[in-house]
Amino acid sequence: MEFYDVINARYSSRAYRRQAVPEDALQRILEAFATAPTTANRQALGLVVIETAGREDELKRINSAAWFHSQAPLLLAACSIPGKTWKREDGETFADVDVAIAMDHLILAATAEGLGTCWVGAFDYAAAREVLGLPEGVEPVAFTPLGFSADVPRGRREKRPASELVHHGRW
Repeated sequence: MEFYDVINARYSSRAYRRQAVPEDALQRILEAFATAPTTANRQALGLVVIETAGREDELKRINSAAWFHSQAPLLLAACSIPGKTWKREDGETFADVDVAIAMDHLILAATAEGLGTCWVGAFDYAAAREVLGLPEGVEPVAFTPLGFSADVPRGRREKRPASELVHHGRW
């Protein structure tokens, strides 16, 4: 799929088939995550790949939506490692930004592979830490189911034109 077609085809899928994700496609998607740019190339992030079969009850603790915990064969959890990230001189860290960039690479790669995703930031933080077995210093940031969509896009959401969002020279 051509790059701009991928951007326009991506949507948040909220229904999945239990069909397995082909291993070669999964590896390309994981590589897209791993090769994303990060601040000062620190790569202060990680990804947990979870097979959902048999883990539905514990995954339900993270987010109760069926499409989140039990429809797609895989659930991916993107995590940051704030202590490893680059810090700007005012102390601002970019750990979550780095994870967001890597997640976007992953989601676009999944779209190019014909797979569905849905960026999920609404989750029970404590449950996520426990279920994922995260060590101290690793923070859950975002999740996405990964699988073949069982729904269809509900039409493009109306977006503001670039002319309303882009400023040249000054705000």
